Amino acid sequence: MAVASAAPGSIFCKQLLFSLLVLILLCDACQKIYLRVPSHLQAETLVGKVNLEECLKSPTLILSSDPAFRILEDGSIYTTRDLILSSERKSFSIFLSGSERHEQQEIKVVLSARENKAPKKRHTKDTALKRSKRRWAPIPASLMENSLGPFPQHVQQIQSDAAQNYTIFYSISGPGVDKEPFNLFYIEKDTGDIFCTRSIDREKYEQFALYGYATTADGYAPEYPLPLIIKIEDDNDNAPYFEHKMTIFTVPENCRSGTSVGQVTATDLDEPDTLHTRLKYKILQQIPDHPKHFSIHPDTGVITTTTPFLDREKCDTYQLIMEVRDMGGQPFGLFNTGTITISLEDENDNPPSFTETSYITEVEENRIDVEILRMKVQDQDLPNTPHSKAVYTILQGNENGNFKISTDPNTNEGVLCVVKPLNYEVNRQVILKVGVVNEAQFSKAANSQTPTMCTTTVTVKIIDNDEGPECHPPVKVIQSQDGFPAGQELLGYKALDPETASGEGLRYQKLGDEDHWFEINEHTGDLRTLKVLDRESKFVKNNQYNISVVAVDAVGRSCTGTLVVHLDDYNDHPPQIDKEVTICQNNKDFAVLEPVDPDGPENGPPFQFFLDKSASKNWNLEQKDGKTAILRQRQNLDYNSYSVPIQIKDRHGLVATHVLTVRVCDCSTPSECRMNDKSARDVRPNVILGRWAILAMVLGSVLLLCILFTCFCVTAKRTVKKCFPEDIAQQNLIVSNTEGPGEEVTEANIRLPMQTSNICDTSMSVGTVGGQGIKTQQSFEMVKGGYTLDSSKGGGHQTLESVKGVGQGDTGRYAYTDWQSFTQPRLGEESIRGHTLIKN
Repeated sequence: MAVASAAPGSIFCKQLLFSLLVLILLCDACQKIYLRVPSHLQAETLVGKVNLEECLKSPTLILSSDPAFRILEDGSIYTTRDLILSSERKSFSIFLSGSERHEQQEIKVVLSARENKAPKKRHTKDTALKRSKRRWAPIPASLMENSLGPFPQHVQQIQSDAAQNYTIFYSISGPGVDKEPFNLFYIEKDTGDIFCTRSIDREKYEQFALYGYATTADGYAPEYPLPLIIKIEDDNDNAPYFEHKMTIFTVPENCRSGTSVGQVTATDLDEPDTLHTRLKYKILQQIPDHPKHFSIHPDTGVITTTTPFLDREKCDTYQLIMEVRDMGGQPFGLFNTGTITISLEDENDNPPSFTETSYITEVEENRIDVEILRMKVQDQDLPNTPHSKAVYTILQGNENGNFKISTDPNTNEGVLCVVKPLNYEVNRQVILKVGVVNEAQFSKAANSQTPTMCTTTVTVKIIDNDEGPECHPPVKVIQSQDGFPAGQELLGYKALDPETASGEGLRYQKLGDEDHWFEINEHTGDLRTLKVLDRESKFVKNNQYNISVVAVDAVGRSCTGTLVVHLDDYNDHPPQIDKEVTICQNNKDFAVLEPVDPDGPENGPPFQFFLDKSASKNWNLEQKDGKTAILRQRQNLDYNSYSVPIQIKDRHGLVATHVLTVRVCDCSTPSECRMNDKSARDVRPNVILGRWAILAMVLGSVLLLCILFTCFCVTAKRTVKKCFPEDIAQQNLIVSNTEGPGEEVTEANIRLPMQTSNICDTSMSVGTVGGQGIKTQQSFEMVKGGYTLDSSKGGGHQTLESVKGVGQGDTGRYAYTDWQSFTQPRLGEESIRGHTLIKN
């Protein structure tokens, strides 16, 4: 198929059609759809429905190769006219196009007739009716907007190569045909000529994208749809205009030449980047027009200053009449005008100045907080701004601080006041030099020099007044010693009469004396102590005790002064501490002691802490930083109250002894501790001993048992028989405190057992020990002149004779060593046996 147009380039169009045809051939059909339909189909009949998204997701263009069928966006297929199927099968294609990746897909649709009809035979030439495997070349066409016709106006012609052998009918669709704007274009179906029916506004429609179709008489489409682009050529039918009818810019006065004021912008609706939208700016008029202060860049529209002489005090606002013209500013270009307002921002370029060169005023002496003068200034800068608000300063004459000057915010005047009394006897008049500046810093204009501060002179005359006595200075300080005794004299407060420069005739009275420490001499003002001066008194603040004194002259005029007695500290108070502390066992096992010394810092810490020896058994005192100490238990004590004596010394050795009541409680905080008899009784059964206490008790019990068993086991193994000889008085034992062996043991004292009758037979036995059922028995036999030990180990008796190895008839003397060697092994044996019983 070919496209004919008035514009040249048919060769290029054929090449483009060939390229598109190759592209189409590369795009295989997604799938083939078979539909059975009646052989006769009326117009607007639903043929079937296909799923388009399986082939191409979100297609932007859906076309049918056969104009007899219309495809909706949901895939529904409708007939556009009455249709009779000429054969059992009829096929057409659905073309899908995507905009994102420029994809194209084809779906083949095959319609089968339900009625069996004999196939229509075509001529052998019918083979030429097969679809061409190339696309039509879209030849762009153009129309001038606002064309005057005549209408219908020929646009271009499209033709199909199949028209050489068969009858071809042409049709078009798209915006301007069957979409808004409707009926703007139409095509002659026999010739393929496309016509425009009316003029077009390019600002509404820049171009039209149409599709052309070629079909045979029986509805067959030998060609793919042909995209047709009709571009609307721009006509300079829109004049440029300013975006804002009224634009306001601001610029500081006295700014440099070339300072940017602002930029104006205009809009042209014609085609961008063409001569129709190439704009030029121009200043037609400046109001006021002399001198010229502004210029504009013709291409950018930036307004700048041309002179540095913009003075707000002469003219604060300028208006510029602007013109913008298209066609590059050519006279035949379209144009528009606008107004620009430029306001000048005030700068502090005018210093304030006094309206008078000098001022004279007067004031009575001893008056304060009184206004004596108001001074006016003039300033050309913008009123009620920092550029015009005045700031006044007293430059000279106010060395004593008698005057103060301020600015009245309403009138901008300088207000001069007396804030400190003036004395006529000292100065009869005072000359002040006053200067004025603005709140804002001065801005030097381009054509001016930095001005000097404007000043003026104020003469203040002082009027004499017969005032009363003067108490000068108002506060007088005297030194005294802490502990100064009563009945002593101190120098008092002295006032003067300024008229006579003396204190004669003045009477003194005491106004304030909180603790009544002093009495005052009415004629001299001297003080006499009534009490001992105590620096630690509650009436002393910062080592100072204040007394208010009034001096009165003969006519009743008075003045008041304050006498401050400064007390030097004396170390007369030992450190003090709270008498009761609480230790909460659940929280900590110690208490922090923080003593306080009423004396000054030079007589206070560091402190030294000492614990009384009587309390050192249960308590330990640790010194920390010279200000505090820690009282700690040596072991966990019972919950009770304890008295702990301690001594505390200050840095100079002044010591105080305190007996602390320390409460040991089962609590978390001291406030939870409740110590009374009932609680002590309730707590006592719940006492929990520490591991060291339990171990000490066990070891003590073991040691006591060892001693008991040692004593009893030596003597209680057998039955003791005590025989008192006839001469019992001579056999009494004599208690001796010496550790020596004593007299030698003789045969007369210790003998071998004899078969004699016992005066008394006493038996002592020790029962079971430790519940183990072990029974020991010892017997002692006292015979006349002899002692035997019956052991339960052997069958017979062991005697000294048997140990020594002498016969019974040996009447020799026994030494102490013989007695020791006889008894010690037996005592050791019994001791070991006792320990064994304890372990078991």
